[in-house]
Amino acid sequence: MTDPADADELRAAARPGSGEVTATVIVRAPAERVFAAFTAWERQGEWIPFTRVRVVAGDGGEGSRIEAVTSVGPAVLRDEMRVVRLDPPYEVRVVHTGALLRGPGVLRCTQMDRDRTQVVWHEWFHLPGGVAGRMAWPVLWPGSKFSLTSALKRLGRLVEQGQLP
Repeated sequence: MTDPADADELRAAARPGSGEVTATVIVRAPAERVFAAFTAWERQGEWIPFTRVRVVAGDGGEGSRIEAVTSVGPAVLRDEMRVVRLDPPYEVRVVHTGALLRGPGVLRCTQMDRDRTQVVWHEWFHLPGGVAGRMAWPVLWPGSKFSLTSALKRLGRLVEQGQLP
């Protein structure tokens, strides 16, 4: 990213938004396996329902652009993000840069013992719609929390069963 406008846009999107959501699970697998499964970007659709994920620029590492498209019936949500930090097997940081989904996100893997890893997925979304968006967040938050937690549980099951990465 050499264009100063792109750098400014990324900095703006990287500021934490007021729509904060966190999901946590324990996976019976080493952190290396969990991290590898999470960063197998194009396989995320196996554990995030109704979603296709692809690397649109780069190799999936730092600086790469990732696109996740979630479709439920006629409704389509396009999530564009940039990978801003990879610290294998402990941390992945992204910045959501799309028109609707914006803000930083982080996934952390903490090895608890040889075969157990705590996984924490945290997002800080910029809420669209100004005051109305901020007022709607308490109604939307439970669904966001449920969705993230359900996805992480599915990721954990697939890793534990040896189906991912």
